[in-house]
Amino acid sequence: MTMQALLLDAVEQRLLRHLDVQFAMMVAGEEPAVMLAAAILSKDAGEGHVCLPLSRLVVDEKMPPALQACFALLGDTVDWEAILLSSPAVSGTDTGTPMILTGERLYLNRLWRNELTVARFFSETNAPLPCDEAQLRQVLDTLFTSENETDWQKVAAAVALTRRISVISGGPGTGKTTTVAKLLAALIQLSGEQKCRIRLAAPTGKAAARLTESLGGALQKLPLTGEQLALFPNEASTLHRLLGAQPGSQRLRYHAGNPLHLDVLVVDEASMIDLTMMSRLIEALPPHARVIFLGDRDQLASVEAGAVLGDICTYASLGYTAERAQELARLTGCSLATENHSLAGALRDSLCLLQKSYRFGSDSGIGQLAAAVNRGDRHTTCAVFDGTFTDIEKKSLQNGEEYQAMLDDALLGYQHFLTGVQQQSTPEQVIAAFGEYQLLCALREGPFGVSGLNDRLEQLLAQKRKIHRTPHSRWYEGRPVMISRNDSALGLFNGDIGIALDRGQGLRVWFQMPDGGVKSFQPSRLPEHETAWAMTVHKSQGSEFNHAALILPTQLSPVITRELIYTAITRARQRLSLYTDERVLVQAIATRTERRSGLSAIFESL
Repeated sequence: MTMQALLLDAVEQRLLRHLDVQFAMMVAGEEPAVMLAAAILSKDAGEGHVCLPLSRLVVDEKMPPALQACFALLGDTVDWEAILLSSPAVSGTDTGTPMILTGERLYLNRLWRNELTVARFFSETNAPLPCDEAQLRQVLDTLFTSENETDWQKVAAAVALTRRISVISGGPGTGKTTTVAKLLAALIQLSGEQKCRIRLAAPTGKAAARLTESLGGALQKLPLTGEQLALFPNEASTLHRLLGAQPGSQRLRYHAGNPLHLDVLVVDEASMIDLTMMSRLIEALPPHARVIFLGDRDQLASVEAGAVLGDICTYASLGYTAERAQELARLTGCSLATENHSLAGALRDSLCLLQKSYRFGSDSGIGQLAAAVNRGDRHTTCAVFDGTFTDIEKKSLQNGEEYQAMLDDALLGYQHFLTGVQQQSTPEQVIAAFGEYQLLCALREGPFGVSGLNDRLEQLLAQKRKIHRTPHSRWYEGRPVMISRNDSALGLFNGDIGIALDRGQGLRVWFQMPDGGVKSFQPSRLPEHETAWAMTVHKSQGSEFNHAALILPTQLSPVITRELIYTAITRARQRLSLYTDERVLVQAIATRTERRSGLSAIFESL
């Protein structure tokens, strides 16, 4: 059999996508080794990897037979570097070939360029900013009232005020928003007469609305004049809206030739930003702009290729350079440890990890569980459910009765929302009530996935007369939907949640907008969407719920990893219900999400 036939056979077995094989056939010509490498590279990019190390182009016993047959066709020894570089489709780092081979890593050209842009931005572009140390210290002392221990929020503010680019990472409740509010207040106080144009952004509409709300609340508590408060933006936008995404086009209004009009940009939920989006954002920044990235490095990475925040924050554990630690100690009065590493010094000096949670104390089961999962501590993860904590519970899902009990629990969870719909509460009240409880799934398909759970819940709700469905229509009053494709013309973006309600004008779908107001649309006008009684953990990023319920299948799947479990746990503000078999949970927290990229290698070489 030819390589082409073997690859098509792998498509039939769903090991590769049609797209992967089409790309491989288009670029490789008649060369079977190049064809195989291109197909695997394309498949990996679809799974979120930025590059393919050549060391992975070997037969592995765990590999499905169809892919083993592809490698068998090439024989025992393949000099991958020589074969790839002899192909017109591959080059080193200098020409416009579809694939790039550098440092034993094979890239799609686009992802290689994006990665280089990001690496240079964080290490070379990141210049120290001049400051009046005495004045800066005075402003920080006014805004942060420190105890004896190291005040990481104060350190984070000092880091961001003295670097053009900074990254502040911390888990839920570590005070990222409070830190940013105080940091922006310091910035405005220090800039004096100069007007400072500040913009806020986040990857999804939900995350943008949350940033608007939480930052607005934090600012009200600060000692600022009315004039100073007026300099703050009154809403955050999505990254797509910020960059001027245009309907039906890949082109953005803002780019290197037409940069954004801003002096300071704050980007929340940075873990959700994929490599391509990060690169586009960087290219659209004016040369003088400060950028502050906020996020939780331990959360799931973006669905698209890359895990930029995770890659960058790996260096935080190395500490600050000696000179930088002394500078931050002078500015904050906090003593900081230094490390004599030469690796990525410029990058390390612009990072700060917030380490103290103010939301989850030692009496919080959610906090204890999140920390144990994050450490990969199987024993503590299981011990947390011994009944000591009232805010977490674990239930089994082994049979039909337990599955039905989980559906009944969900009905109870959504009760306040359903009552609001039936009693004709205002759209604002109904949307707020929907945010109190949420079913989260690891999978999309099957009885434990989003589609199966949404169907079963709708059937149960109809039986109990909580919703009234009409034949031949998906729509009914109270249907929650989530947008799955951006529509900049309507101002609706991937991840936005709306509720179908009839408030005298027929059935319309109501959404909360980033400025806090609500807007309704005809169902027929909505971009692609899906029912949202249950949603994937991925889709829930950037949201928080009073009570979150996570449903794990009875069999382990490759997508169920430590990062997924941690992200789901940290969506819960007050209560968490976990429906799972202990065996699946233990295996999941032992499995880490792997995202291959060359960022670390580039940081270390620059």
